[in-house]
Amino acid sequence: MTTMTLFHSPLSPFVRKVMVVLHETGQLDRVTLQAVNVSPVNGDDQLNQDNPIGKIPALRLEDGTVLHDSRVICEYLDLQHVGNPLIPREGSARWRRLTLASQADAIMDAAVSTRYETFLRPEDKRWNGWVQAQGEKIRRSLANLEQAHLAELASTFDIAAIGVACALGYLDLRQPQFGWREQQPGLATWYADVTKRPSMAATAPVI
Repeated sequence: MTTMTLFHSPLSPFVRKVMVVLHETGQLDRVTLQAVNVSPVNGDDQLNQDNPIGKIPALRLEDGTVLHDSRVICEYLDLQHVGNPLIPREGSARWRRLTLASQADAIMDAAVSTRYETFLRPEDKRWNGWVQAQGEKIRRSLANLEQAHLAELASTFDIAAIGVACALGYLDLRQPQFGWREQQPGLATWYADVTKRPSMAATAPVI
């Protein structure tokens, strides 16, 4: 029985993160998907109700409350199922995994910003220095994941691993020339494995 509405765009990595959580926690049948097409200069009136900044994903609960920001939505959903938590409930593990998840979000932010700058902004107004800086953020973050966090990512498919997987998927979608696999072969091997999970296969973006 559906009790919630998820405002989504299937190409958003942040939306995909929420969708993977829904699959992994067995809650997909509780949600109706409401497609929206938004950009920094194009909003959606229905989305903006009780979500004044117009962020996606946004989740409308049964009582009409609207949650926005993928981090908030994922934590809410993680408290609604009876399986193993995707976010550690307490202790140092909680903060380690949330920090790693934040790093994945930062990769997504930089990649989405690059997409806006190189695709939506008029060509004569594009800021190449901005694009370069976003790329450097992504490369530093991926190098750090390769050098310091592979074992953590491989230990469990939790909120941190989900975020990293969705970030890598978005890079492949929007910047296939980025060439991250050559620089991070361990991360590439891990990613090839997790993309076989049903939740990742079901949410793979298609243009």
